[in-house]
Amino acid sequence: MVWILQQRPEWLVERKGIEVDIVPGPHPSTIEDAILLKDCDVQFGRTTGPGGQNRNRRDTATTIEHLPTGVIAAASERRSQAQNRARAMFRLRMKLASSVRTKTHHEHHQVSELWQSRRQGRSISVNPMHNDYPALLAEALDVIVARRHDVAGAAGVLGVSMSQLAKLIRHDKRSFAAVNRGREAQGLPRLK
Repeated sequence: MVWILQQRPEWLVERKGIEVDIVPGPHPSTIEDAILLKDCDVQFGRTTGPGGQNRNRRDTATTIEHLPTGVIAAASERRSQAQNRARAMFRLRMKLASSVRTKTHHEHHQVSELWQSRRQGRSISVNPMHNDYPALLAEALDVIVARRHDVAGAAGVLGVSMSQLAKLIRHDKRSFAAVNRGREAQGLPRLK
């Protein structure tokens, strides 16, 4: 998924008809909350619906916009502002991971410490609801895009099997669809 901005910034690149947001590293989904929030506009508001007085009369709903990219995430399902803010931050990291790329070399990518700590042999395991998942997804997608959607080649660069890399991406429908669109644009078969 790619966010189309009104003015085409210098880091927006087009590769075979697919626009990719390229930002300088580190990837925004890997940055600590306090540092990431410096580039964000956070708004709180009220919502209606189930949840009682606390939800209807307090500003518990949270919307976070990452200003450099225009990516927006929101959460309002919890009764607590802190819980909604945490959910909105996770959703923001997920959207950033799937839509924003950092530049990396297609053959000589240095895997992050997080990737190394999560990799066990040729497999990588992480629950898609874990806080590490957006950073791992972003790193995987950066390498896949650098390799022109060659998932097998990207898996080799990342030191995991192709099936493990595909499984990691498959957890996020938006990212999986974007990889398949990129593969089709390159004349490669879709991942299943």
